[in-house]
Amino acid sequence: MKLWSLTCLFLMAWVWRAHPVQTFNRAASPWAASIVTLEISCKQYRQYQPWDTRVQGTQKFGIVIGEREILTTAANMSDLTLVRVQKDGRGKWWEGEVAWIDYCANLALVSVKPAEFWKGLKPVRFGLLRKSETPLQVLRWRDGNLESRRAEFTQFTVREGQLSEIQHVQILCEAEIGGVAGGEPLVADSHCVGLLIGQGGRTFFVMPPSFIQSILEARRKGQYRGLGYFHFYWHRSRNPESLAHLKLPGEPRGVIVTDVPQRPDAVPEVLKPMDVILRIDGFPIDIDGDYPDPEFGNLMLENLATRGKWAGDRFQMEMWRDGMLTNVSYVLPKYDYANGLVPIATYDQEPEYLIVGGLVFQPLTQPYLESWGADWRKNAPFRLNYYRKQPPTAARPKLVLLSQVLPDSYNIGYHEYRGLVLDQVNGQVIARLADLQQALQKPLNGFHLLQFMPGESLQRIVIAAGAEESEATSRVLKNYGIREPSRLASPHPVAGR
Repeated sequence: MKLWSLTCLFLMAWVWRAHPVQTFNRAASPWAASIVTLEISCKQYRQYQPWDTRVQGTQKFGIVIGEREILTTAANMSDLTLVRVQKDGRGKWWEGEVAWIDYCANLALVSVKPAEFWKGLKPVRFGLLRKSETPLQVLRWRDGNLESRRAEFTQFTVREGQLSEIQHVQILCEAEIGGVAGGEPLVADSHCVGLLIGQGGRTFFVMPPSFIQSILEARRKGQYRGLGYFHFYWHRSRNPESLAHLKLPGEPRGVIVTDVPQRPDAVPEVLKPMDVILRIDGFPIDIDGDYPDPEFGNLMLENLATRGKWAGDRFQMEMWRDGMLTNVSYVLPKYDYANGLVPIATYDQEPEYLIVGGLVFQPLTQPYLESWGADWRKNAPFRLNYYRKQPPTAARPKLVLLSQVLPDSYNIGYHEYRGLVLDQVNGQVIARLADLQQALQKPLNGFHLLQFMPGESLQRIVIAAGAEESEATSRVLKNYGIREPSRLASPHPVAGR
């Protein structure tokens, strides 16, 4: 009996250590006055049926940071229909409004109008996370109580954000915590040292206060122009033969520029392939592409583009070019989801489509590819994924594809084709649905000639124009319960507002 009791005590201790959870009532923790729950309702679209719109609700968290300001992440807030806010982990829900949001930075500010809501709430104090910090905690409301999960610091790193390809510094921690919703604070003693933005298994990713505060402060001063990025590719200089070939004197250092794509803006390019970048903004760059960050230690150079810098800002770069030292002034281009041939996101914008006699046309976007599931990079058709790595051109800045065919007597013989990228329609190059709409106004001898990109399984389609086309489109809309034959978006919205 004694052995059984000891065994039970051992198991209980092991469970407590593996799952260190504490809950506090409101009076027990001052953090209860700074953390709120957000209930988000947003439109959800089925990319394969873009005319189908539903509303989906999610919950996440936010922290009070100032007068009538709640900070949270921008994730799951696109196409917002309603946001409600609850304090104290229970009780009344208050209608909120998004005061500002920037999807690239993954930050949003929410406010609540009634003054009564703000009674008893207190702004958090931000602080720096130090590796020797006292035990870290992740806090959130759960079943009316403030839940605390012990966390362990892993490292500072530079990785892509949750909603963009922009690489910036993040904190990696480990904890036994599931279902990170976003916006949960990471705290140490009386300071907030980060905001949770995602997780992978036991590891979760945290946005540090210095990144958050620099953006919010620039916004308050009217200086925030959106995030920029380094629009060039580089390679580590670990192989001494590479630097020797370029005749760089002294100790190995710097990184080698390998490719300089055409910029998305009108600013002249100042970099060239085979440049060796030695310093950026005064920071020395080592052979691994790292620089010594005063706050975080050695970090990848990509972080310098977001270290208190915004789109349009200039960097002084020292480099080794053609056997001599030179300095250039590099202007940060603005990150825009629509810059690529295949846009990686279409936030706050309904998916576009155009139906012609049952043939469904859509822009090729990453959200469309993501309809193949979590492993879409492998499961989506290879030829469509291929275009993600191709640069846009003046003649073809975007792509349109025949996504599917809704069977009808008008399109008989073509109903099994899908996922084909358009090249031309009636002799006109197609880059956007607006191009397609214009081309359909100019049939060739009473027919539409649709031509697809080289390599597609089908090279052309010929369908009747005029009354037969119009009748088929009306019939398809009625048979499949679709209200409108098309939805063409206005120019894409900005990432922050």
